[in-house]
Amino acid sequence: MDTYQNKGHIDWFVLLPIAALMLFSSSFVYSASAVKSALDFGASDALLWKHILRIGLGIFFMITFAKIDYHVWEKLAKPIIFIAITLLGWVLVGGKTYNGATRWLDFGLFNVQPSEFAKFALVIYLAALIKSKKNVIKDLEKGFLPLLTWIAIICGLIAMQPNFSTMFVIFIIAFMMLFIGNTNIMHIVATGSVGLVLAAFYAISADYRMQRLLSFFGMNDPATAAANENYQLDQALIALGNGGLTGLGPGQNRQSNFLPEPYGDFIFSIIGEEYGFIGLFIILLVFVWILWRGFKIAKNAPDDFGYFLAAGIVLTFGVYVFVNAGVNTGLLPTTGVPMPFISYGGTAVLFNAAAIGMLLNVSAQSNVYPNKK
Repeated sequence: MDTYQNKGHIDWFVLLPIAALMLFSSSFVYSASAVKSALDFGASDALLWKHILRIGLGIFFMITFAKIDYHVWEKLAKPIIFIAITLLGWVLVGGKTYNGATRWLDFGLFNVQPSEFAKFALVIYLAALIKSKKNVIKDLEKGFLPLLTWIAIICGLIAMQPNFSTMFVIFIIAFMMLFIGNTNIMHIVATGSVGLVLAAFYAISADYRMQRLLSFFGMNDPATAAANENYQLDQALIALGNGGLTGLGPGQNRQSNFLPEPYGDFIFSIIGEEYGFIGLFIILLVFVWILWRGFKIAKNAPDDFGYFLAAGIVLTFGVYVFVNAGVNTGLLPTTGVPMPFISYGGTAVLFNAAAIGMLLNVSAQSNVYPNKK
């Protein structure tokens, strides 16, 4: 039987897998955070209940945004990008500093990480701008440079926090959007090359980033690396090794006692320890399904803005999943990039859910699978 998405209906083939990941993440977060939660808050489930609250709000956001006509975001694209720039500027002068980085705004009851908002604000604005400049998109002055300006502003402000990993990931996502937007490939290659060189200089401008890169390429003192720069990766690989094919079982992980914040950026390795290669394979398979379905939604979007918005959202999640899995398995240098819908988090959970809601609305306004008679 041919499945199809009726116009006006939520795409359950996206909503249900996302909701399942969010709900199952509660179990993953509890296993990874129980020890730290007990030590820091006196209760092993303290972080769990915070996460459950955010998951509940996230599902509410997802359903709510799925009901908002996505064309609204095209009209609000410029105010949204200006709000993102304002928040990124605000965090630099009045933000909350943690572990040497100023990335959060403290609103009392909750903290907001403006970079999480900014990445989707940029996706929305680029989608609107690429559509509006469709006829001059290959022109350097009229098409490419205006797009590049906004990318540079957002990435520059995030780099100043400093937050190299998020800045670099957003840079990659933005240039992928430029590529699918049919901008001049030579403009992309030339500017992207310059951007990568600047990113490389920025990466080595701080000693801790330099040591991470040297450690990743095996070019520093092994003894020092084992004690410092390689520590997180070593523990993650031990966790994955412990898990083997089928895992140690739910709640039976050992490395959460050694990994710093194992419920965040390194929750992928804890899941591998408890559920093994099979568990990780299933999770990645779910993500592949969501990404495939998302690109199908983009392809069948009713208009150009819907196409670029849906594609930008899907690319964002795809890059984040790839980077997080790559870091946990040692394929990429250690960075602070969470696994979407699974890692413990605050604003990331809500903004990710809202973005999926936008994707669902694009789907609701197009026939993803035409009904074959």
